[in-house]
Amino acid sequence: MTATLTFERRDALDTFAVVTMVGLTFTFGLSNIATKVANMGFNPIFVVTARSTIAIVLILLWCRWRQIPLFHSDGTLRAGLLVGVLFGLQFVLMFVGLEFTSVARAVLLANMMPFFMLIGAHYLLGERMDTTKVLGLVLAFAGVAVIFGDRLSLPGPDAWIGDLMNLAASAIWAAIILVIKKSRLSDASAEKVLSYQLGVSIPFSALLLPFAGPILRDPGLLPIGAILFQACFITTVAFIAWFWMIRRYPASSLSSFIFLTPAFGVIQGGVLLDEPLSWWLLLSLGLIAAGLLIVNRPRQAVPPTA
Repeated sequence: MTATLTFERRDALDTFAVVTMVGLTFTFGLSNIATKVANMGFNPIFVVTARSTIAIVLILLWCRWRQIPLFHSDGTLRAGLLVGVLFGLQFVLMFVGLEFTSVARAVLLANMMPFFMLIGAHYLLGERMDTTKVLGLVLAFAGVAVIFGDRLSLPGPDAWIGDLMNLAASAIWAAIILVIKKSRLSDASAEKVLSYQLGVSIPFSALLLPFAGPILRDPGLLPIGAILFQACFITTVAFIAWFWMIRRYPASSLSSFIFLTPAFGVIQGGVLLDEPLSWWLLLSLGLIAAGLLIVNRPRQAVPPTA
């Protein structure tokens, strides 16, 4: 007998949904904080590998409990392998990039994904961009230009390397979604897609370990806790909670919360890691957040003609 999580479909957000979405976006904002802390104790390539290894064990246990099939033949293998390699590359770029740049700058650049997705969908999926979405795109890339022009929030002279790595990671994130949409993975369960991503990314990142330098830096309870937080909570619990939410509530309503992730990330970097928050960085946050709100604004329904 298959275990199921019952839910009642809602047409609008209630108080529980609002609180949950604020909590999830706050948690997603903490992801880069956890990475930065984990990197203090371990090599970032090791952090990527350990995080994915722990997370896939938890996902497999979840699927076993829910009796969600993962290993049946459904034509998703080739796309799944590609998505897994891209996923591994994305997180290697993100985690190594945080060696050079700040959390605030990284989280803003990582949240350029929806805009790369817009461009890719326009040319590859036939999802045409209207004037409103072009405006959101312009605002977001103006925000990126502000980041690269901001010298006050630079953590060091090589910050541009980390900035470019995180910007590339956000483009790869968009590519992952495009591959999923264009392949049989679009019909697969979310758990199976995540299993491909985690399972393939483990050997991908592990192969880089011999070239990444010493694994241990200053290991301690805090870096270990940061890895466990990412693997157990962000990659597993938050993932399951997010997909439960989009099955229960309208996706168009949930998308209006997306701007909170970069906002929380910038604030958390300043408060928890004492990173410099310049006015230029806050301007960039405003431009990217405005762009996110514009491109995720639900379209008004057009009444049918008589």
